[in-house]
Amino acid sequence: MLTPADVVARLLSEDATQPALTYYDDTDGPTAGERIELSRKVFNTWVCKAANALQEGFDVSPGSVVWLQLPAPHWRLAYWAFATWAVGATVSLDGHEGADVLITTDPDSESAQDADEVIAVSLAALARKFEGNLRSGVMDEAHEISSYGDDFTAWDEPEEDTNALDARDDNTTYADLIPQTPVGEAARTLVTTTDPHEFLNQLLQVWGAGGSVVMVRGGNPSVDDERMQTEGVTARA
Repeated sequence: MLTPADVVARLLSEDATQPALTYYDDTDGPTAGERIELSRKVFNTWVCKAANALQEGFDVSPGSVVWLQLPAPHWRLAYWAFATWAVGATVSLDGHEGADVLITTDPDSESAQDADEVIAVSLAALARKFEGNLRSGVMDEAHEISSYGDDFTAWDEPEEDTNALDARDDNTTYADLIPQTPVGEAARTLVTTTDPHEFLNQLLQVWGAGGSVVMVRGGNPSVDDERMQTEGVTARA
């Protein structure tokens, strides 16, 4: 069974210095104009820190459900999804009654108020704390995640029939999450979808083939766009 952790490990073994992802923010919000690039090594560090937070701070393990209430396409959704898979838990995208942990940009939402365990995420790349007041018990990712380790070892491994991804009323097991044969060729691939389920599937396909991703949020450039050409984009997801 090939897992997301295996995909990241293979990328690291090939060349840890190559970019895993480049992110552009073309929205009209406070993060407009950001460009973030994470090498494979740095992306793995984010995954490890987030996975350690889930495992050590919230006892997340195979069978646990983590609801990711984060926008797509976004680099923070990417590493929180891979962190959830690293501990062998289930990523929920459409809302999950009884989810063990909710990871959200809006800790004041109704769903967050009903959740027992909440992680508040700031989208800004240089955020050092969440803007606004957080109720007691809510983890401020920007402030706290740096305290977790850069390496990760899972306490338990998921079974093949463990749910890996719940979305669109459809469950995908760990056995079926990643094609055993890579889809497509290793390429610098443009990703613009706002559908979190489609976004995660595209990441798995591109990285499974050894490629890298250029994410653009709030815009829909073509592969021939000058910026995308500068980034070396050769394909579109």
